[in-house]
Amino acid sequence: MLERLEMEAFLVLAAELHFGRTAQRLGVTTGRVSQLIKKLERSVGAPLFERTNRSVHLTALGHQLHGDLNPAYEQIQAALARAISSTRATTSVLRVGFIGAAAGQIAHQAGLMFPDREPGWRARIREVQLFDALARLREDDVDVLILHLPITDTDLVVGPVILSEPQMLGLPSDHALARRESVTVEDLAEVALLRVAGVRPGEWLSDRWPDRTPEGKPIASGPEVETFLEALQVVASGTGALIAGAQVTRFYARPDITYVPLIDRPRLDWAPVWLKSRNIAASRTFASTSLEAARLLYPTP
Repeated sequence: MLERLEMEAFLVLAAELHFGRTAQRLGVTTGRVSQLIKKLERSVGAPLFERTNRSVHLTALGHQLHGDLNPAYEQIQAALARAISSTRATTSVLRVGFIGAAAGQIAHQAGLMFPDREPGWRARIREVQLFDALARLREDDVDVLILHLPITDTDLVVGPVILSEPQMLGLPSDHALARRESVTVEDLAEVALLRVAGVRPGEWLSDRWPDRTPEGKPIASGPEVETFLEALQVVASGTGALIAGAQVTRFYARPDITYVPLIDRPRLDWAPVWLKSRNIAASRTFASTSLEAARLLYPTP
């Protein structure tokens, strides 16, 4: 049976009539080209090329084989090109953004599972930052966003809750509250809570910095930040505190920050969201796939 490389060596040499140029086009050595041609000639039972020190020419049999073989080879190449083009044309990309390490784990696992759940689609996963996450969604930079709730924006579809975790207060390790086993919302009067730049009262994320305790004590406003890693650095510097989910103890542990359970705040839920104007089947499938992925990565005890 004629091997692909034998066929390509014969056809290229028939076109180039030069062993060196043929080897260069095929990405092999001239010795390898010579071996392939000799093997093919042994299979045919007669020479296909006339060789001298100065020139290479096709024999009559070589011309005949070239005339028969070249159209078939071109058909094979064209069929392969059409198959590749068809695959690329029918594979759509769902752009998925995530915030934080746990959401990233779930998004990437869901991305691996997604093509089996939604044939013809694949997911491209990317991290987004706190300060512009929703803007990225509305500006058509991502199709689905995995973030923490609550979110009340009426132009968004909220998918299933895929992760739920207790809330923690992140403090400088030398802060007095850092020695406590737990804290309450009333204790927030003793800290300055970090804020995300550009977020106004009532908007997503603003629940992370209440301005008063249940008893009416004022809670100071801390510095504004744009990313979570920036927030951690500000906390470590001693100029503020932050409210976060319990995953911080696993993914963002550091010696200059202590995370203390905030026991009278509701659990922090995470879910995929997308625009109502782009409520396509692929987004809904990715949401359900994210729930599957979360159950694999974070099984309920």
